[in-house]
Amino acid sequence: MTPTLLSAHAQQVLQAVQGPHVSAGPTADLAVTRSWRRCLDQHRLDPASHRAPDVVEQPRLQDHRAPLEHILGVAHWQMNSLHQQIGRDGHVVLLTDARGVAIDSVFNDAEQAEFQRAGLWLGSVWSEENEGTNGVGTCLVEQRQVTIRRDEHFRGKHVGLTCSASPIFDSKGQLLAVLNLSSVREEHSLQQHFQAMALTHLSARLIESCFFLGDDPHRYLLRLHPQAGFVGLLGEGLLSFDENARICSVNQAALDLLGLGREQLVGRALTKVLETPVERLISQVSAQPSVCWPVRLLDGRLFYGQLREPLRKAPSITPTPSRISDTRVCLEDPRLQRGFARALRVLEADVPVFLQGETGTGKEAFATALHRASSRANQPFVAINCAAIPESLIESELFGYRGGSFTGARKDGMVGKLEQAHGGILFLDEIADMPLALQTRLLRVLEERQVVPLGGAPERALDVRVISASHQDLQACVAEGRLREDLFYRIGGFAVQLPPLRERSDKGSVLDLLLRNEAKSKKVRLQAGVREHLLAHAWPGNVRQLRTCLRTLVALAWEGLITLEDVAELLPLEPVTATDNPLGMSERHTLLDLIESEHWHVARVAARLGISRNTLYRKLRHHGISRPG
Repeated sequence: MTPTLLSAHAQQVLQAVQGPHVSAGPTADLAVTRSWRRCLDQHRLDPASHRAPDVVEQPRLQDHRAPLEHILGVAHWQMNSLHQQIGRDGHVVLLTDARGVAIDSVFNDAEQAEFQRAGLWLGSVWSEENEGTNGVGTCLVEQRQVTIRRDEHFRGKHVGLTCSASPIFDSKGQLLAVLNLSSVREEHSLQQHFQAMALTHLSARLIESCFFLGDDPHRYLLRLHPQAGFVGLLGEGLLSFDENARICSVNQAALDLLGLGREQLVGRALTKVLETPVERLISQVSAQPSVCWPVRLLDGRLFYGQLREPLRKAPSITPTPSRISDTRVCLEDPRLQRGFARALRVLEADVPVFLQGETGTGKEAFATALHRASSRANQPFVAINCAAIPESLIESELFGYRGGSFTGARKDGMVGKLEQAHGGILFLDEIADMPLALQTRLLRVLEERQVVPLGGAPERALDVRVISASHQDLQACVAEGRLREDLFYRIGGFAVQLPPLRERSDKGSVLDLLLRNEAKSKKVRLQAGVREHLLAHAWPGNVRQLRTCLRTLVALAWEGLITLEDVAELLPLEPVTATDNPLGMSERHTLLDLIESEHWHVARVAARLGISRNTLYRKLRHHGISRPG
């Protein structure tokens, strides 16, 4: 924006706020005028300032993400859906925490530079005290959905944006996050404008509902609506209560449907709201309710409801550090410890867990550790690699078949992997490689919890908890049509990113554990320099490659001594440098150009490249790039 236009916008703001009629500005929305007044009187902001938005750098950004990890998976999928529905081009979807820090974003990669110029990137701080009137900041203050169109922004720097923001509340009514849709294009039609507002609001409510449903599995959860067909849909009321029938939390839809305030419900006995006896209510409880039944209120109104039973607390499976420690797998890296503890918690609540990581990062080992630490440790753990079984056999492997169902079938039939896992845990590795036709059948099984073997046998009830894994980007698989979108949403209730071995802080402990396992009872010693060389290797094949290497070294060891010469036969003693290959040299030149153009501001370079600061530092070390003294 030119200095002249910035000055004109600043005059417009001052006239609107200081003039005799507060609604005489570019908008009649009093929320905007109130915000402008705050920006001037409280925050002392200059509407003509050129200052760039503040950006939270790593690892502080992770501190902002950590309290919201329980909703990030669901939120990201919903953000992708919103981005697709709105038309993608020219739009960015941001999720911020309650302090206005952008902790997740969805946009077209080709438009990244344009959004970054507008300040719409991870870590940017969009609180009102930082950036003046804007979608996120004003939503945080008003605690309701707001739309800030172009010159309604306080700072002239942002008048090219149109932002729709909607708050996301937790089950106690506290502001949890803000979902924001911003456009950098010219003003859209009124219809497109209202569509953006409605879709953003709808997406925020979906994220809010998903959070409520998984917030406290140890409480009864009552789902209510005046029409039976709306129970289980977005407009349903959600109400949790404890063993003493005392209301613990309600969602906004429940407050609207009941016509009561939060203070009139939370902490009160359920009998103060319902005429239907609590005993009759409890008699309808189910772990996975599917049938609605009438519930009458004290005021005589008739609702329909479903009641989900609480997950019974079992102290023996509480994920404490001692439970998380598993002598068969190394989980000393803080990211893995946190991911394991949270995955175990949601798995116990029957929420599917998805493991994402490069090939060889130990996804199956992580899944089996979850099984051993869970309440189903004494029940089956059944693993199936969807990429390793021929497409012609995977259906019978999963679902089983009756005898004589097809040529070559066993006379007495076969029990499928799904039924074998009944009562336990099913691990679906490389889920993205499952044929599309089987994805449809699997989705139905997971939704209905019943399995039908090939050959038309009667449906059999199925009780499994599901862990799936892939080294692929599932969102890309959905976009390419290789993975059903509805299955993607169903299996990804909670995602855990397994870091590659080269990035793990417990790499030394992993090496020690694997070496003990491979040596068994054999006494093995490492020559000086061997351990350091092994730890310095990049390990593109991750834990699997390290295990194979150690197994070979143990076999080669003469009188139990692993020498540097042994290692040299398997791994190059010196890493390949950038000058040894044109691609490496090109990357080195690119990094040098970028970091010099940004005056060694590492956070900005990492943001421009779309990588973390840790990854950038690793690349700089790899190419021997250091800051001039």
